[in-house]
Parts: sequence; C-alpha cells; structure tokens
Amino acid sequence: MSLDIACKIDCILGESPIWSPKDASIYFIDIKKSAIIRFSTNNHQFQSIPTPAEIGCIVLNKKGGLVAALQTGLALVNFESQKFNFFLDIDIDRPSNRPNDGKCDAMGRLWVATMDQKEISPTGRLWRISSQGVSKVMDKNFIIGNGIDWSPDFKKMYFTDSANRTIYVYDFDLKNGSIKNKKIFVKISDLDGYPDGLTIDRDGYIWSAHWDGWRITRYSPNGTVDKIISLPIPRPTSLIFGGADYSNLYITSARYGLTKSQIETSPLSGSLFVYDAKITGRPSNPFEN
Repeated sequence: MSLDIACKIDCILGESPIWSPKDASIYFIDIKKSAIIRFSTNNHQFQSIPTPAEIGCIVLNKKGGLVAALQTGLALVNFESQKFNFFLDIDIDRPSNRPNDGKCDAMGRLWVATMDQKEISPTGRLWRISSQGVSKVMDKNFIIGNGIDWSPDFKKMYFTDSANRTIYVYDFDLKNGSIKNKKIFVKISDLDGYPDGLTIDRDGYIWSAHWDGWRITRYSPNGTVDKIISLPIPRPTSLIFGGADYSNLYITSARYGLTKSQIETSPLSGSLFVYDAKITGRPSNPFEN
C-alpha cells in the first residue's frame, strides 16, 4: 500500500472530490479560491475554472456536467463552457451560512450540509433536494455539517458533525429518502483532530479524513478502528474512491489557517493525494434532474 501525490497544487481549502469515469478525472474544489478543478488521470494535467460565488461541494449530474452548491444557490455546471445555471436557493433565511459538504443518494437526491461561516453558531442544516428541485430540512443545529455517505445496502446513512468531533449514523429509507433513529457512530478524541469528509467502500467500512489529525481512519461498521493511514499533511479534508476498478483513494487537503512554519513543515498541504487502497470503493451517485 502506498501514498503518492496525484496533483501537486496549492489549494487553500481543497474539498469535495468526485470521480468521473466518463473522462477518467477527479473533480474537486477550492472553497476559498472559489474554483472547480479537474485532474485528468490520463495525462496528469489539471484545469481550474472560477465559480461565481464561494462553493461548498460538487456532485455529478446524470445528464452531464456537475451540480454545485454555492453561497448563492445550487447550480448546474458545464465545466467546458464555464456556465452556471442556478435552480435553487437554500438557507436564504440564514445569510451567515454557506453550503459545505454534500452527496447524492442512490435515488439521485442531493443531500447538502450547510454551516456557519464563522464556525461559531449551530445554524447549519442538512438539506435534501429532490430531482424536482424540492428542498427539505432533514436535520439541523450543526456548526459545521460535513461528510456524508450511505451503507452499501442503503439502510444506514452516516453524517459528520465536525465541530462536535462526531460522526452520526441514521436508519435510512431509500424509497422515501427519510432518516430516523440518529445515533453516535464514533466520537473523535481531541488528539485526533476533527472528522471532515467521509466515504464508504464496497464492504461497508467508513473512511474519514481527520482535519488537524494528519490521518485517514477506516472504521468497521460497528465503529471500531480498522486502519489508520498517516499523511504528510495535517489537514486532509475529504476523500473518494476512483480509478478503473475504484481501488485508488483520492484525498484532498488544505493549507487554510496554517502558519508559515506549519506550511514549511508540511509543504504538500493543499495537494491532491492518491492512496493505493487495495480495497474497492463504489461509483458516486449522480444527481437526477
């Protein structure tokens, strides 16, 4: 098992990686630079396009392109033409909030967490957006709502509350898109940083990036630690499986908030990493619209 640099880049706050099998590329974002980045695994080149507002996350769109959650609303994105077609606003009654992480369930509904920009107040919500563009708040009172994913049988949904160092698990009804019986899945110790982005492999094991933890942790479905991957950077942010057989784990990172001396100690902060997991992940669910 090995860790390599997929793309040496100085993201301020790299986040939300998704694998696109259509063009064998990883798309990810830089929140603070307001940019969407595409890294081609065929030619190892990257391209960046600006976003019209601060961006929180991206997902694949089943009809092609991407869907982006931005400060100014949700938009369909054509990466090639750099066009953003806005179709929905969320948290318009909370101007101090912005979208953060998000992902689509197996029915193509988009789940987006919002957060307090100042990272102080529990004003964040968890939104569910249907293919008809109908939005509904599914949970609330988070300071920083974050990584989300579902078990392979779609009976469980995992959701990260970063500020409380907690990953929750809910019972999930795929047909109705409903959640209930919220429980603590794992609580992260102060020494291990903050849980950030999250993904789940084909075996149902949960992979979580630890902001300020210098690590990725793989948890078994019962919450025990199965594996720890040490990283050369303190602030990994999110992760996704990709590659032809979905055995490459792509990891985004940040240099946001690091001091000059910390960056000198971890100069690769902000880069995109790839870990040969020898474990298979799953394709990302696209948004149905």
